[in-house]
Amino acid sequence: MSDPLPPATDFIRECINEDLAGGRFQSVHTRFPPEPNGYLHIGHCKAVLTNFGIAQSYGGKFNLRFDDTNPTKEDVEFVDGIMADLKWLGVDWEDRLFHASDYFERLYELAVMLIREGKAYVDSLTAEEISEYRGTAGAKGKGRTPPGRNSPYRDRPVAENLDLFARMRDGEFEDGKHVLRARIDMAHPNLNMRDPVLYRITKHHHYRTGDKWRIYPMYDYAHPLSDSFEGITHSLCSLEFENHRPLYDWVLDNLPVFRSRQIEFARLNLTYTVLSKRQLMQLVNGKLVSGWDDPRMPTLVGMRRRGYTAGAIRDFAQRIGIAKTDSRVDIQLLEHCLREDLNAGAARAMAVLRPLKVVIENYPEGREETLSAVNNPEDPRAGTREVPFCRELYIERGDFMEEPPKKFFRLAPGREVRLRYAYLITCREAVKNDAGEVVELRCRYDPDSRGGDAPDGRKVKATLHWVSARHSVTGEVRLYDHLFKTADPHAVADGGSWLDNVNPGSLEIVAGAALEPMLGDARRGAIFQFERLGYFIVDPDSKAGKPVFNRSVTLKDSYAKAKA
Repeated sequence: MSDPLPPATDFIRECINEDLAGGRFQSVHTRFPPEPNGYLHIGHCKAVLTNFGIAQSYGGKFNLRFDDTNPTKEDVEFVDGIMADLKWLGVDWEDRLFHASDYFERLYELAVMLIREGKAYVDSLTAEEISEYRGTAGAKGKGRTPPGRNSPYRDRPVAENLDLFARMRDGEFEDGKHVLRARIDMAHPNLNMRDPVLYRITKHHHYRTGDKWRIYPMYDYAHPLSDSFEGITHSLCSLEFENHRPLYDWVLDNLPVFRSRQIEFARLNLTYTVLSKRQLMQLVNGKLVSGWDDPRMPTLVGMRRRGYTAGAIRDFAQRIGIAKTDSRVDIQLLEHCLREDLNAGAARAMAVLRPLKVVIENYPEGREETLSAVNNPEDPRAGTREVPFCRELYIERGDFMEEPPKKFFRLAPGREVRLRYAYLITCREAVKNDAGEVVELRCRYDPDSRGGDAPDGRKVKATLHWVSARHSVTGEVRLYDHLFKTADPHAVADGGSWLDNVNPGSLEIVAGAALEPMLGDARRGAIFQFERLGYFIVDPDSKAGKPVFNRSVTLKDSYAKAKA
């Protein structure tokens, strides 16, 4: 690389700069290798944006490769979903889309080479016996890990191993009958190096290769070689693969292939969230959420349906940076990034979630007018819109109290407030039903205060949003909260389960919300700031005249206040 090296803003870039300066590599080539057995989540975003961003900063290349080595769990649905998510996120692999299954023949040939050189053998122990022979790691800080035991099949002749491996490929044996193992060291302190399994028999239809293969490579074998075949210089993985790096290196060192380098960084852990694909599947299969795209899920399809933008997620990934040790990031930072992004671009609108009727007694019956409302105060180019106003309006039920406490400045008997973009009104009477509930407010308005300011300069302490009763559109609003009650969902009492921390109040459906007229025809996926309430996105469940909105995030930003 002849150009000046980018600044080493993190430890990965320090390693890359050393490799380039020392001549180990001449360029930078990274990859993202998802398994097509589920949808991407926010944790994957950190991984892919790290790999993609580093390749970009060095003028290098980036590959997308599907690690499709386990046909029992993989599906083209997930392949298509992952590619759609990455394109939405702004990740571009150009023409470099690959699959581990592209390399099945080469992987097999190299496995044969390992057998011929006495570095791999066919083992006939059961999975349980292999685990037993491998042994277990010693307790942390309690001395050396006890050695394992050699399999009785470890010294099979090379010819017998070659014959058995070929017959495994031909489908002669049932699942679990044999495996191919690397011959490394059964006393190695790292259990991953104790003759790890390289191939297993799986008679299952593969979504790309059909029924051609009856044996499939393990991830720890296919991954380093796929990196090598593609010329990946820096294989950037999350920290849980650190103990697998010696095996990654062993595979590449013992075969005549390009030598990639694996570097590990801390994975993302987020408060009030689980990011284990297995646990996310439990939530889906257990009907605790409506599906992978439930807006409470940390999947990209769920977050997109919630109203998260690609820009907010990229900003979040950049802010949390790259570290060597795991930590838990406060979800308020993610929400803060979303607010900042939406505040700049979301159109404003008025919506009343729990309507309370207001009758302006001195406003002429049958009369109506239009008032000018600002579309986005952050963007003058967004202009204004016209909102209808008439004698009967809706305000939020929570904006009125008959006997208000000292610091309640909104509407109350005898009190004057401002209606956003409209007039000053004063409450004269609260009308109740037989149950004693307030069902209507009788108010008077100041005709000279059009626009919200009084000619005499008198001040009011509250401004309320509202919707014209005659012109409002009825809609459904879904209010989402954290899916878990506790910051660490896995913090449970003895005998408890992380599922015990699922928040039963994470979704509140508000039917009968009164919406500004233009919201009735809002396109699916459009995002608005409902003034005083938060940011909301039009859900795919919306129909003509029957809009459904999901709350993306509230307006309150405790993270920004805490950092101030």
